Amino acid sequence: MLMNIITPTADGSNTLYNENIGEHYHSKHGALQESKHVFINAGLKYAAVDLTEISILEVGFGTGLNFILSFEYCTEKSIKLNYTSIEAFPLTTTIIEQTGYAAYVPEEVWADFISNYQEALKAPQKLAPLCTLEIPYTTLAEYRSDTKFDLIYYDAFSVQHQPEMWSDEIIAHACSFLKPGGTFVTYAITGKLKRAVKACGFNIEKLPGAPGKREMLRAVKIAS
Repeated sequence: MLMNIITPTADGSNTLYNENIGEHYHSKHGALQESKHVFINAGLKYAAVDLTEISILEVGFGTGLNFILSFEYCTEKSIKLNYTSIEAFPLTTTIIEQTGYAAYVPEEVWADFISNYQEALKAPQKLAPLCTLEIPYTTLAEYRSDTKFDLIYYDAFSVQHQPEMWSDEIIAHACSFLKPGGTFVTYAITGKLKRAVKACGFNIEKLPGAPGKREMLRAVKIAS
């Protein structure tokens, strides 16, 4: 049975501890600040420059924190957001509501998300005029799509607890869904990961990590 325990982090925001995996969904140094630092500031704001529409593929929907922050940002900037997030072990609506993340985005953003969450696990859902959310209930290894994305949020559990999500083969599979010029961001950075992403035809960039991590990875797919 999948067990998740609400856990406070250093910045005052909550995360979940997954007893089956043996790891938190977010950094214990700050769930909110990690999501903003890695995925919004280093990812979305970078990739969405000069765009009026962006397609994002997230690996690991989890609590939905990356999504609601992306939804808020794109709404503010009038950017059309097409958001697809793979999740093999979706949380219940009750658990997601218990995170307290409603406090971090406008009321209408949270209400639109939470009222459509369960249906988004079955089929794409229209949220507000400029946002579509789809949460394929599957694993990354089994995921297939003809869609090419502008940005990938790679937010799997760590290599220590979920090594299969960091193999060269699965990284190549994820990167295959990016458009030329597309961006890949993740909280992690290792020599093995850098080599795997570079082998897929990317320019690699090391950035300062979120609190508790020295560095993170951002990579851009070289246009062919």
